[in-house]
Amino acid sequence: MRAHLGDQLVVESPATGGSRRDGEIVGLHHEDGTPPYDVHWSDTDEVTLVFPGPDAHVQHLEHGSRGSPDEPSRPSTDDSRQQAGAVSHTTPPDGAPNPGDIGRRVAVERRRQGLTQVETARRARMAPQYLAYLEERSAEPSLATLIRLAAALGTSVAALRGGGTDLPPGQGQALLDPQLHDLGPDACRAHLSTHGLGRVAVSTPDGPAVIPVNYEVVDDAIVFRTTPNSAPAAAVGTDVAFEVDHVDEAMSQGWSVLVVGPARAVTEPDAVRRLTERAHTTPWAGGERETWVSIQPTRLTGRRISAPDQ
Repeated sequence: MRAHLGDQLVVESPATGGSRRDGEIVGLHHEDGTPPYDVHWSDTDEVTLVFPGPDAHVQHLEHGSRGSPDEPSRPSTDDSRQQAGAVSHTTPPDGAPNPGDIGRRVAVERRRQGLTQVETARRARMAPQYLAYLEERSAEPSLATLIRLAAALGTSVAALRGGGTDLPPGQGQALLDPQLHDLGPDACRAHLSTHGLGRVAVSTPDGPAVIPVNYEVVDDAIVFRTTPNSAPAAAVGTDVAFEVDHVDEAMSQGWSVLVVGPARAVTEPDAVRRLTERAHTTPWAGGERETWVSIQPTRLTGRRISAPDQ
């Protein structure tokens, strides 16, 4: 048995009048198209790993052109679907997409690397519609699927599963011959991007403190929201350090950017309104955090650790 992405797997009960089940093959685990397959079932809208039995056959998308000699194509039960070359809908008609943890991590890593769903699916040998399904729905892909996705994204299965969420980064082995590069101002600004999660270092009555905050970049200034009398609010009126970094555990490489400059409170009503309207996210810490703090960079430096050939 051999199949291509988009073919249908049909399972028919050998008993007379028995039930019939069909689904679209959305993921291949072997380059030659042999089982097992990831199948998107038409009756449950679920994707499962299937090892076809003797009561199953492949219904090829293009009749007579892609089937193997020992597996002739069979008449379609949904001619309109075959003619359009379409796949099952990945989002239920009665609700909005509800991605699971794995789907969210796949989508974030894919976007971070600037990859489209089509390119990522090609690298992972799966249908783009299946990748969209994983990113939009709560699903449990097979281990083989996760391995292919991790390889396509240059990460690990554990990272996609969130296994290192509670562990500090950087526990992997160092590269054989790592290269340490200084980043110029333009590269630092590019890494800062427009928003994310960073750390502000301040002096408090209890001593130095480093606090993670959700930040935005507005007109080259670092801005974040906090509460009055909090540790981050102690930054106002002082020179502070603000740091952002990213670690690629799978490749033992990453970068960090350090911003140094004076911090001030943003109090003008129009400025506060503009910052609130332009904010990409609300603070992860939750609660009412309406005190905006702005850091104007006077020094911007960064470093990147990479493999020798990068």
